[in-house]
Amino acid sequence: MPEPIATPNEESLRAGLRELIRKTVEEMPNGLLEEEAGDLVGAERCERTADREAYRAGRYERKLATTSGEVTIRMPKLKGMRFATAIIERYRRRETSVEEAMVGMRLAGVSTRRIEDVSEMLWGSSVSAATVSNLDEKAFEAVEERRDRPLERACPYVYVDGIYLKRSWGGSYGNVAVMVAIGVSDDGCREAIGAAEGLAESSERWREFLSWLRSRGLRGVRMFTGGRAAGMVGSIAEVFPEAAYQRRAVRFYRNVLAKAPKTRRAKAAAMLKAIHATESREASEGKAAEVADELESMRPEGAAKAVRDGCAETLTYTRFPAAHWRRIRANSAIERLNREIRRRTRVVGTFPDGNSALMLVTARLKYVAESEWGSRRYLDVALLEG
Repeated sequence: MPEPIATPNEESLRAGLRELIRKTVEEMPNGLLEEEAGDLVGAERCERTADREAYRAGRYERKLATTSGEVTIRMPKLKGMRFATAIIERYRRRETSVEEAMVGMRLAGVSTRRIEDVSEMLWGSSVSAATVSNLDEKAFEAVEERRDRPLERACPYVYVDGIYLKRSWGGSYGNVAVMVAIGVSDDGCREAIGAAEGLAESSERWREFLSWLRSRGLRGVRMFTGGRAAGMVGSIAEVFPEAAYQRRAVRFYRNVLAKAPKTRRAKAAAMLKAIHATESREASEGKAAEVADELESMRPEGAAKAVRDGCAETLTYTRFPAAHWRRIRANSAIERLNREIRRRTRVVGTFPDGNSALMLVTARLKYVAESEWGSRRYLDVALLEG
């Protein structure tokens, strides 16, 4: 008869491997602490020397939560000298990577109770709600510091938009606008330059937001790209009179198509895209006139009027180098950020206040800006000087 095939117990092997890693992690700092205590005392255990400065007086144990599980740290006690170590900070109960993971979960919208459960499952020790709150304060301080940082580089192109999130208002809930701005700096890279809360995208809030950007050092702006929110265009002209304004082409398309019959929208959309596929402003304006006439002949007069009235605002990019057109004629640079922000804020649902919504949005902007998104060259800004 064939001999039975032995199959290993994978769960047992994994448990054994985890325990081996945990013990290794536990032995390393304990060994370093013993070496450090020996250097301070000037002698090994039970060694008699004339130049020793202190004596060992036992140990006390501390628990430390690590990514490999909870380990026991045996801290040496000395007689005649205070033992202070740089290996583990005083009162620290968690590895730095564990704290960073908890802060990341909190900023991602995970509840405090859920963080307690996750920490118990992953690291073998739970954390209190007060600990999570303290970590939140540290994280929010770092986020707020980045939000208010001085803007050191000039930004020829700036993209602005408003994102609406839900927040609590005295027992009920409603919308709150978070205004976001990113810029293409003079080195050709993108940078998240600002985020601020506003009850709505009013003229006053846009003026305050743009003035705040200017006070932090925003300069050298040649063109703003954004939607046609109430008060945005007037506020840009007031705070940055030297900068041009460009309306987002996709919003222009939507406005025109909303006034066209459903049976004609596919054809109208193709005609609208042809306006921005030409090689010069004159050709784009001529194509826009043709599209308006053709729409008028198809009898959606409202769509034809929208093309004649609003097309010029979408052609501001033609004043700049042709090599930049593909990047600056649309608002794709900020749309990708908006999708990332909404993906992260959707799990929260309704924010308890506007500050928490703003902090989460700013944290996501910080995370994205520190990735390849913020270090990859987006435009050759040197062409503006030509």
